[in-house]
Order: sequence, then structure tokens, then C-alpha cells
Amino acid sequence: MNYIEKAFNLKDKNTIVTGATGQLGRAMCLAFKEAGAKVIGVDINIQDKPNSNIEYYKTDITNKKDIYNSFEKIIKKYKTIDILINNAGVSTFESFKERSEDKFDWVMDVNLKGTFFSTQSYVRLFDRYKLKKGSIINIASVYGIISPDFRIYTDCLRINSEVYGATKAGIIQMTRYFAVHLADRNIRVNAVSPGGIYNQDHPQGKDFIKQYSLRCPLKRMADEKEIIGALIYLASDAASYTTGANIIIDGGMSCW
Repeated sequence: MNYIEKAFNLKDKNTIVTGATGQLGRAMCLAFKEAGAKVIGVDINIQDKPNSNIEYYKTDITNKKDIYNSFEKIIKKYKTIDILINNAGVSTFESFKERSEDKFDWVMDVNLKGTFFSTQSYVRLFDRYKLKKGSIINIASVYGIISPDFRIYTDCLRINSEVYGATKAGIIQMTRYFAVHLADRNIRVNAVSPGGIYNQDHPQGKDFIKQYSLRCPLKRMADEKEIIGALIYLASDAASYTTGANIIIDGGMSCW
């Protein structure tokens, strides 16, 4: 095995993906499985398991006890968790003037608190079971860095919300915080911030896609597979000196 093969080797790395049955989560699980990792999917909805070769644990990401119990079962079965991908996320799309406290709290609970609880549970178990090394990858968003251009939402009701952007900005900052505070444990913590991803199952409006593409230097939306390369890098030993980073994959959107 040459240096490159060894550096990017994920064979038998025990990998947890939260939000595993969503669009991006499914792509992550498949990609890491193809890269040789042992993939464990965590999601509140696992009735329709998208990949029969992946083990799923039904877990409420807003419930810290539920997360801890699921993660501990995984460690007891596989002896370690090498990679944790905090991918679970939601949004709400009504006008901010109509935003209820329940909807606001729901997005905060899943996106921000869920990422925190997952990290907290992982670190507690890391210490308890005396694990040696880990990599945490948080999924943020370009909208944690820039504000949406509302002029492009002409035929798309999924208008990005202020609370979604606030939680993703929080995830980016939390990534930096834990990169510093977990370095002594040999746990690297990084983030990936995707831009707009085309949804093949539920396509965005034609006008939205056109307007988004005009707004983006690469003149198109992303394919979910185009997010994977950064994840493979951050999870692997090729990124052994990378922590606290936020890799933006937005086709140049945030460069304007």
C-alpha cells in the first residue's frame, strides 16, 4: 500500500452518520461503505432503510440519553467509534413573521443541540472506554456564512430561514471550540459547509434552479456526491494535521 492509499484508507473504520436516511445522509453512508468503512446509520426514521448493507439505530437526536445509549451500544458491539459525522438537520420555511416558538425551538434542538449532544455523548464514551483517536465532522452550511439571496426564490417555497442559518453558524463556531478542547484527546473536529444541493427526489422549482445557477460562479447547483470528497479527506489520516477547519463546497457562491 503506497502513501496515498494508506493516507486515505478507511477500511474497517467504524463510522456513525446521523441523519442517515436523508438525502445527504444516504449519500454519505453509501460512499463510506464503498470506501471500506463500517457504517452505522443513526436517525429517528429508520422504517425505510435505504441501504440493506448498513446497520441503523433509531435515535432521537434531540434526546441526549437516547444518543448516549445508541452510541454506547455501538461501542460495545464494535469496540470503538472512529468517525462521527454530525449530519442530522432540519429547517422551517414559513415567513419569519409567522415563525412560532415551537418551530424555532425545533430547528435549534435538532441542528445545534443535536450536534452538541452527539459530540458530548461521543466524548464521554471516548473517555469511559479509553478510546485512542477520533474524527468528528459537522455538517454546517454556506448559509451559516452568508445570507440567502431572497430574489431567487420565485417558484420555491423552501425559503431559507434565519434560524437555520443561525444554527449552522453556531455549528461552525462549535467546530472551532471543540477542535481546541478535544485536541489533547487526539480527536480532530472539522466542518463541511455545502451550498445548494439539487434534490432529485423532490426537485426545486425550475426558476429557482435557474436563478440559483446564475448566482453561483460554477453556474449550477451541487450534486450530493460532490460533498463526499471533503468528508473522506477529513475522516482519513490524510487530514491528520487538519482540525478546526470549515471546508466550503458551494461552487464559489460565497466568493461574491
